[in-house]
Amino acid sequence: MQKSRNFAAESQSKHMKTRRILPLLLMMALLPGCRKTGQETASAVYEQALAAYDCDSTHLSEQLLRRSIRLARQEGDLHTMYLAQLQLAQSLSWGNSRAAFDMARKALQTYRLRPDDRRNLIIILDYLGTYASQCAYNEDGPFDEALHYGGQANRMAREARDTTLISQTLTTLANTRWAMREYPAALHHAREAARLAPPELLFGAQQVLARTLVSCDSLDEAERVYRQMDYGDNVQAAYIVESNLAKLALRRNDTEAAAGAIDEAFSRAEELYFNALGQKDAYYRDALGQTQENERMRYRQRLHGVLALGALLVGLLLAGMAVRELRLRRREQLRLQHEAETERRRHRHEEETQAELLRQRDATIEFLKGFIFQRSEVVQRLSAQSSRHIALTPQEWAEVERTLNILDNDRFVRLRTLYPDMREEDVQLCILTRLRLTNRAIGNVYAISISAVQHRRQKLKKEVFGETDPDTTLEQLLDRI
Repeated sequence: MQKSRNFAAESQSKHMKTRRILPLLLMMALLPGCRKTGQETASAVYEQALAAYDCDSTHLSEQLLRRSIRLARQEGDLHTMYLAQLQLAQSLSWGNSRAAFDMARKALQTYRLRPDDRRNLIIILDYLGTYASQCAYNEDGPFDEALHYGGQANRMAREARDTTLISQTLTTLANTRWAMREYPAALHHAREAARLAPPELLFGAQQVLARTLVSCDSLDEAERVYRQMDYGDNVQAAYIVESNLAKLALRRNDTEAAAGAIDEAFSRAEELYFNALGQKDAYYRDALGQTQENERMRYRQRLHGVLALGALLVGLLLAGMAVRELRLRRREQLRLQHEAETERRRHRHEEETQAELLRQRDATIEFLKGFIFQRSEVVQRLSAQSSRHIALTPQEWAEVERTLNILDNDRFVRLRTLYPDMREEDVQLCILTRLRLTNRAIGNVYAISISAVQHRRQKLKKEVFGETDPDTTLEQLLDRI
């Protein structure tokens, strides 16, 4: 719209230019952000989804993939459409193998509407074999579809003489045969897959081979494979190797080796926990720096506004002699605003990505807290599914409270400070609630019924915390402390 106005103004005579100076300058001051926005495409949104997935932003990545599929359907971009469907299936496979299998079949249907690279077809079939095997294993169903898709992918890979794809499809077949408890066939596929695997697939192929060897009772060979696995600086892969070595030692009743392997695996878990804490601190530092940068950008924008007002006053004084100069200045301002808007969008995207990454890190920290806390013998007794009475000594209560304070930022220290008149049995009820124990488990501690536990909770909420809202739970009150 603004470009058409400029074009019309330039086509008028000189006296008309002078009469239009004031409207143009007013538009420049009042509409500094007017510009033409670009339209997003399916392929661009797909690239954003891949970037989010690389940053562990799973939820954001799935949203972008679904939007990419919708845009690709509107644009008729079948190539991007089946790639996004396959990537979405891979993301869904972590929690819902049936949904992943259905989405992979849609990717295959989309590919067949406009086939391109035959290698992509092999990859789709291999994924279908994997997801079909997961569905059959989880649902106790037949493995016919898994064998069909996996076998077809392997035959096509051998016809193409693609060593990487042959290794990948053999790994899928080995997993399927293992799930079917056909261990000799699984071992045959796994050996060949590990022999042909390129460096980037070798760790996964060796992992499948070692697991199959354990199922075949070849424990010595399985241990050799685990010790040959090169996990580099990948702490998660190191934890997988060390925990499996511990299982092998336990299976041999080698208590000394098992203890060493368990300690090593636990140290890897602790390393994951502290790495996550370090990444969280780094995120807060980056967020603080980003806030300061945003403040500087807002200051520059205010400065640009002042300059625009000054340009308006100068333009009114100089009239026709300054028309050309004002137009050049206006174009420069629009360019600066375009760059500033692009920078703001980039910063917003980075903030959203970092926020999602922080959520993932927090989930990892909570998982590791639970992992460390569950090592306590007292917690294991409280969490046991039993109808027997559970009696704890004052020392055991103190141990649980001390452990909770370490992992929960001294929450019960603050509780005792805020409510010094609380009875010890009320503090113990708060501790059991914070442990997320069921009413049945709490009833086992006090040797009372479930309804009596609920009555105690309501009484504690009302008399100690002064909470009368029935929808507010005791867990929520403890979270506020």
